[in-house]
Amino acid sequence: MTLRLKALALAIVASFAISACSTSDHGMMGDIDYSVYDADAIMFAQMMIPHHQQAIEMADMALENTTNSTILELAAEIKAAQDPEIEQMRGWLETAGAPETGMEMHMGHMSGMLSDEDLDALRNARDAEFDRLFLEGMIEHHEGAIDMAEDILDNDNEEVSALATAIIDAQTREIELMESLLAEL
Repeated sequence: MTLRLKALALAIVASFAISACSTSDHGMMGDIDYSVYDADAIMFAQMMIPHHQQAIEMADMALENTTNSTILELAAEIKAAQDPEIEQMRGWLETAGAPETGMEMHMGHMSGMLSDEDLDALRNARDAEFDRLFLEGMIEHHEGAIDMAEDILDNDNEEVSALATAIIDAQTREIELMESLLAEL
């Protein structure tokens, strides 16, 4: 686990500990079953779900804010790939009895996440301006997802390492496409 992920993990554990003091819901840190998915896999899912959700939000903006057919196709591909991955990771968390929530306060610390200001600029842009902002933002976003996936690539659970590999492969290909599209703008 990289130093960046360890620091984020400590912040997450602290936030869960604080929230555990005020709730009796199943899913507190002490209730998590690590027999199938270890702590690294659970933390990865808890971080990657909101990361993917932001990519889908960006893709939804593309469907409304551009007429560029290549970007529209890319946005549809991103949604088609990341929606099922979110559901897969939610399944891991459910199996482990781990909460999905609690990451909102750490979103700004995740690699590649766009700020609220960046999202607002993207939401308000149209056509060529949108295309540039979308490509720049999604490249950075994908690079962050790749960093996160590389941290979990050697996980003992084959399903976890397979998803990490799939994320790295797909998003590396998409970055190459987006870089070529950006160069053409």
